[in-house]
Amino acid sequence: MKKNILFLLATFVLSCCNNDDDQPTNPIDQLPPATQTGANTFGALLDGEPFIPRFVVNPVQCNYQLISGERYFFVTGRFEEQENFNLISLSLSTNAKSIEEGLTYELITEADGNATGIFGYNGDLFFTNSNETGQMTITHLDLDNQTVSGTFWFDVIDQNGDLKQIRDGRFDMQFTQ
Repeated sequence: MKKNILFLLATFVLSCCNNDDDQPTNPIDQLPPATQTGANTFGALLDGEPFIPRFVVNPVQCNYQLISGERYFFVTGRFEEQENFNLISLSLSTNAKSIEEGLTYELITEADGNATGIFGYNGDLFFTNSNETGQMTITHLDLDNQTVSGTFWFDVIDQNGDLKQIRDGRFDMQFTQ
């Protein structure tokens, strides 16, 4: 009887152990893989922590539209912090500027002909500028199948005057026109 109780107790204790060995500990390894299939993935390191869109309706969105003869690209990922419900977003856009596979775009001020990086916090938006800049590289663009992939990084100053560093960003999206 004691052997059965000890066996059951040992089985219970071992089954309660949390085996996190399969979970990556390096923040970059927690991001979605950099794919080029239109998988609707988006991720980056935000101040060294994984930013993966979730916990909101429509966590990712991508558009590449032709408006009055000019192209506008926009991709965003949104995340809601579960402990305090802050809504955080990372976005990239071009204004009156086409994108092309294999090209890298400087993320600077929001103006026609430019590309811009945007950090959003509870509805407030903070943009790259001439001092806090970044880059976006389009690694795949298929207009027929409406898929786009890329990598990015950028810096912005937030509402408190703190530098936000977005690094190792990647997206693989289906877009609407």
